[in-house]
Amino acid sequence: MKKRTVVASAGALAVLVVAVALGVRPGNDPVAAQQPASSTTLSASEPAVARLGNQQVALEELKALLATLPPESREQLQANRGALESWIRSRLAEKAVLEQADAQGWRQRPEVERQTRAATEQIIFRDYLQSVSQVPVDYPSTAELQQAYEAGKSGWITSPMYRLSQIFLGVADPQNLEAIRKQALELSKKAQAVPTEFAALAIQYSQDRASAEKGGDTGMQPLQQFLPEVRGAVLRLKVGGVSDPVQSSAGFHVVKLTELQPARVATLDEMRERLTQALRAQRQEQIAKAYLEGMLNTATLSIDGAMLNKVLEDKQ
Repeated sequence: MKKRTVVASAGALAVLVVAVALGVRPGNDPVAAQQPASSTTLSASEPAVARLGNQQVALEELKALLATLPPESREQLQANRGALESWIRSRLAEKAVLEQADAQGWRQRPEVERQTRAATEQIIFRDYLQSVSQVPVDYPSTAELQQAYEAGKSGWITSPMYRLSQIFLGVADPQNLEAIRKQALELSKKAQAVPTEFAALAIQYSQDRASAEKGGDTGMQPLQQFLPEVRGAVLRLKVGGVSDPVQSSAGFHVVKLTELQPARVATLDEMRERLTQALRAQRQEQIAKAYLEGMLNTATLSIDGAMLNKVLEDKQ
């Protein structure tokens, strides 16, 4: 997000890049780590997005990454070339390190083999337990959804939403600061005198062309999405009101509050998907717990108290 906008959402993409680079890339799978590095190196005839020496990121690998992401995160990543390239660089570096480790026989080290076996067991355990604890497709019912919604209704409060229009004047040269401040003040006074002319002023003067083309409109956003310098001005405005110039690190913003949606209780339709996922996850956890408890009842359970005490007393 460019600095000149009143919306401050660049941090979200930065977090997304880190999550993709460190959390969901294919190399994090302990099972995959058992295979030699060469198995992740495709032939030169395979479509590759990027290469580093013997290593490459194949087109199918990148598609697989995108498929693992939630829809919103996937759309953000697909719209941000820099984030994708950051993941690609991270993945290639990881593959190069694995290749080097394999050349030194690192996978055969006893401690690595122990960790690999433990990780593999956990993956098999989780996957199998999930397969035997499937939730019926018709759960939850309409009545169960309604009951859950009513039970948690006090927590379904949405944030107030603000629609702003802005006139932005950038400060490229600090020597021009006062001249631009004066221009911003003049535009602010004009817009305050005749608020209906704000859109025309934004189209003519605003240097944020993306919003200027829409009469300065920046869309509906929660307060925390705006630049910190702008938030205070927004809270002081009534709908239709125009602020005095607000200075940020990029320049001056003159903003108009064009619409305000107060905080409210979200409707059941708005909460339906979130509630459904939460209820299904809760039910699956209950089924899995019951399955595990059932396994303990398949035979007589005995615990050697003396042996356990010996382990607890061992101060290795």
